[in-house]
Amino acid sequence: MVEPIAGVIGALLVVYIQTILPFALAFAAGAMILVAVHELIPECQQNQKVHPYFATMGIVLGFAVMMLLDVMLG
Repeated sequence: MVEPIAGVIGALLVVYIQTILPFALAFAAGAMILVAVHELIPECQQNQKVHPYFATMGIVLGFAVMMLLDVMLG
């Protein structure tokens, strides 16, 4: 019984926050990529003491460039 109620509430919230929805979804996608890369790829943990997020940010930046090129060259 909770799922239909939460679904209706979620649909109403989407209507009211529609202007910030793309930014919220982009933030959620970026956070998911960060967690997946940082926690699931062991190579990113090798130099954690010296540069804790260097490899992770490199992968995120590479993904952003790939998406930019995909949109530009489409």
